[in-house]
Amino acid sequence: MVQDRYLPYVKIKKRSWETDECVLRLHLLPHFGAFRLNRISRSDVVAMHHAAKVKGYAAGTCNRMLVLLKFIFNCAIRWDILPAQANPCVGVEPIDDNGARERYLTQDEAKLLFDELNVNANTQVAHVVALLLFTGARKREILDAQWSNIDIKRQLMTVPLSKSGKSRHILLSDAAIGLLNSLPRREGVPWVFFNPKTLKPPVSIFCAWDSIRKKVGLPDVRLHDLRHSFASFLVNSGRSLYEVQTLLGHHNPKVTMRYAHLSPGALMDAANIVGTVLGHRPMATAAAC
Repeated sequence: MVQDRYLPYVKIKKRSWETDECVLRLHLLPHFGAFRLNRISRSDVVAMHHAAKVKGYAAGTCNRMLVLLKFIFNCAIRWDILPAQANPCVGVEPIDDNGARERYLTQDEAKLLFDELNVNANTQVAHVVALLLFTGARKREILDAQWSNIDIKRQLMTVPLSKSGKSRHILLSDAAIGLLNSLPRREGVPWVFFNPKTLKPPVSIFCAWDSIRKKVGLPDVRLHDLRHSFASFLVNSGRSLYEVQTLLGHHNPKVTMRYAHLSPGALMDAANIVGTVLGHRPMATAAAC
């Protein structure tokens, strides 16, 4: 069913189908590939889910296996391969992801990083990393950027197809514009960043990034953490969560709320505005009897 029906379907419907194929190939099919769909029980799913955790996989990875398996069964039900109520994943609880963490650069760490980016021999990757921090964009949004989608005058970059499946606009700060204006261009190459041999966007910059982060003593910082750091710098500077949501391109404000704890002082200042506007003064303490 997965090979004949599911994968051909998601290759058309899901931009992330390659991730599904990877999870299926490495985890789900080795476990369930020889089972008939109607012979997989909830107990089997629970056993697979917990076994993955015992093997040392992160809770988030284990839960993604569960989500994908549940979706596949829902497809089988929707396509009349299985009867309604036949999804064995229903009722299987995800593993608590207490280990999930979001890493934010401090200002001192950001300075250390930029000091290295300014002298690093791999100038292209250094520019990518700097642009990620200047914009809060996702990695592929920067690596796949084309000059035709960048409006220098309006300081705007358009992402034709974002993670949400829609286009989105990224505001380019003065620092980002300065960096873009310094980049060399090659005639006939539409990409902002490209492999000089293939003239295509870089497939991966992990090795170069790994070298940079270790050199400055930040081996735990992931490229996606630069996006979190962009948001944290905004919040800690007193910018509103609505502004952060808009700049990051979040369609759901709940996603942005993860940053609310970063600056309780700024939020308290905002909460105190109402009392100030109304001219409120602290009430006098009543005298003791």
